[in-house]
Amino acid sequence: MSTSDSDTIADTPATAEPQENANRKQPFPKGFLDTISTGWAERPDAAPVERAQASFAAARRRAVSAAFPGRRLVIPAGSLKQRSNDTDYPFRAHSAFAHLTGWGSDAVPDSVLVFDPFDDGHTATVYLRERADRTTAEFYADATVGEFWIGPRPALAGVAADLGIATAHLADFAPAPGDVVLDADADLTRYVSELRLVKDAYEIEQMRQAVAVTARGFDDIVADLPRIAQTPRGERAVEGIFHHRARVEGNGEGYDTIAASGPHACYLHWTRNDGPVVAGDLILIDAGAEVDSLYTADITRTLPVSGTFTPTQRKIYEAVREAADAAFAAARPGVTFRSVHEAAMRVIAARVAEWGLLPVTAEEALDADNGGQHRRYMVHGTSHHLGIDVHDCAQARREMYYDGILEAGMVFTIEPGLYFQIDDLTVPEEFRGIGVRIEDDILMTADGPENLSAGIPRTADEVEAWIARLTA
Repeated sequence: MSTSDSDTIADTPATAEPQENANRKQPFPKGFLDTISTGWAERPDAAPVERAQASFAAARRRAVSAAFPGRRLVIPAGSLKQRSNDTDYPFRAHSAFAHLTGWGSDAVPDSVLVFDPFDDGHTATVYLRERADRTTAEFYADATVGEFWIGPRPALAGVAADLGIATAHLADFAPAPGDVVLDADADLTRYVSELRLVKDAYEIEQMRQAVAVTARGFDDIVADLPRIAQTPRGERAVEGIFHHRARVEGNGEGYDTIAASGPHACYLHWTRNDGPVVAGDLILIDAGAEVDSLYTADITRTLPVSGTFTPTQRKIYEAVREAADAAFAAARPGVTFRSVHEAAMRVIAARVAEWGLLPVTAEEALDADNGGQHRRYMVHGTSHHLGIDVHDCAQARREMYYDGILEAGMVFTIEPGLYFQIDDLTVPEEFRGIGVRIEDDILMTADGPENLSAGIPRTADEVEAWIARLTA
């Protein structure tokens, strides 16, 4: 059952006149109003312990403060968003708010982080809706925020101790002329995005946890492949199996799962997930678990539904793996982010040229100005930054992102692919309808790249052995 304002019981006696647009509201009888605020036990607050990320979030706030001296900065968490009629989507705080406060899946809608200028820095305060006193009508009459409906809200003192930051009631927050507001001010929006390019120790540990949960989710899918293949909408079964793992061990998925079987694998962002999973086809699964801190993995594996690749499928799959391995070998501190993509594309161009799919040579296809013919079969980029957003740091400047330099602490994907659309007449018939992507999550260290998801089988032989082991 969903609840909202239309479920709210009107705070009026039964004899009152009906309210406009309140056809689902019921009046409170006098006896209810006389007794609802009494007879409740005290609610002692548990002694909160400052969460592990509090010190890291404080360091991030200090960096923001130093970058905007003398300016009042406003970072909203965001509000509930309507899904349909009186039903909202699950709330997720704005990534910058979560990053700068350390408040993850348990953040409260409409909260605001404010940096107030003070001496040579700022004082930071989180404004939030304080818990409702049981003597107020809000407690029982407001289905959106009333604690009778949604459960206890956090107390100001508890949040302050938990996050290591001052708190105040949301009613005390007032916008001021000259406020620098996230998403309204380009400089602030860009800065907090670029601040996440290099991850701290806490963020890296959260990424490891997200990858570990995701790996177990992939194991769940592989183990259930025989049943999935017998389900009319097997793609949706894949989605549901992964969701169970992500939700039980984390906050959910970091993005909509792609479960693309057969020719659907050639659609890069296939999320309808309503097709069958047929023996003999490949299924491309792009999924990532988001842990409670809101950090997410982003991993893709392409599996032969029957457990064994056909010769053509294997040839295409191993070409993609070769491209992924070349990109990994090219990634090291001090090189440009774009060089990872270029290494993968050299392999892709060479292979599709070798197979006779190009009207030009591989070298001509790789020409920056006049080439690109190979991109027909891999139109997307090879890498993106990853963290508290699946496409993290997306508001960073190009010279800091695509043209930026790889540094220790950066986390990014390597995800080449080959996609031969079912109706693409430029490829042999046996290629058509085959889509392959292999995606791993990479941590750059001072000594070179570390594949965080290397434990999930990658080569064609490893994938076949994985399926055989878990479906035996």
